Amino acid sequence: MAAAKEDCGCSGVRKCLLCEGKGKFKNVSKSTLEEDYSKTIPQYKLCIFCGGTFAVGQECTHHKDIEEDKIALEGVAVIPDFVNEVEEQTIVTEIDKNIWKSSQSGRRKQDFGPQVNFKKRKLKQDNFTGLPQFSKVLVERMWSMVPALSDFQPVELCNLEYVPDRGSSIDPHFDDFWVWGDRLVTLNLLSESTLTFSHSAYNTEVAVPMPRRSLIIVSGPSRYKWKHAIKRQDIVSRRIAITLRELAQEFCEGGKSCSVGNELIKTALTFQGKSVPSQNEG
Repeated sequence: MAAAKEDCGCSGVRKCLLCEGKGKFKNVSKSTLEEDYSKTIPQYKLCIFCGGTFAVGQECTHHKDIEEDKIALEGVAVIPDFVNEVEEQTIVTEIDKNIWKSSQSGRRKQDFGPQVNFKKRKLKQDNFTGLPQFSKVLVERMWSMVPALSDFQPVELCNLEYVPDRGSSIDPHFDDFWVWGDRLVTLNLLSESTLTFSHSAYNTEVAVPMPRRSLIIVSGPSRYKWKHAIKRQDIVSRRIAITLRELAQEFCEGGKSCSVGNELIKTALTFQGKSVPSQNEG
C-alpha cells in the first residue's frame, strides 16, 4: 500500500487519536464531535428498506410506527451490494496504488477533481486530469442501473480512509453549496458504518446505516437542511469511502459559469485522472 508518513493533518479544534496522544491541542478537552452531540438528544434510525425512521432502541415496523415517534429525513437512498466482493477488492487494490495524504480528524485522502478554494470561490483546473480509471465502471453502472443517477455527471472523486486506531471521524457539516450540486454519492467499502444526520431546528439526529459495499445517495432536504457526520465510535475497522460530486447550477447549462462546467465534465469523464494536491475540506 502506498502511504504517506503516519501523521495527522488536524488543525484548529479538529482532533484525532494521534494528535490527542501528543497533546497537540492542550486547550481542547475533547473532540468537537463529542461536544456537538449529546447523548440526551432524541436519536432516530433510518430504515434503508422502507425509508421510514424509528426511535433508537425500537424496531422498524415499516411505516406502522406511531406518528409522534417519527421524524422525516428526506433525500437519502441506500443501495445495498452495489459492487460484489471481487469488485470491492479490485477497487481497493487500485486505490492503494496511489499515495494517501493525511487529512483532518484522523483520515487520509486522495483527490481527483479541480482544486477549489471555497472561501474565495475560486477553481483551478490546471492539475485536473479526470476521474480515476477504476471509477468508469461505477459511473456507468449508476447511469444504467440507478434511475435517480441516470443524468449524474460527477466532476470530483474523493477517496477517504477511516481507521479506528487514528480515531477517524468527520464533524457535522454541509458539503459546499457554491461548487457542488444536489447529489452527493458515496460507495462504502471494507466495513459497515453509519452516517449521522443532524438538524439544528429539530435538535435531533438520524443514523443512516451504511452496509459494506453499499451506495449512498444524499440529495434534497438531507443535502441542504441536514448536516452529516461520521462518528468516531462508528468506525470499527478500516473503511474506504469513495465520494463523487456533481456541479452546482452555476456551472450547468444556463449558469454564469457553464463554460467552465462543460470543460470540467469533459475532463472528468475521460477517466484518465491522477490524484491532485490536497484541497480544502468541503
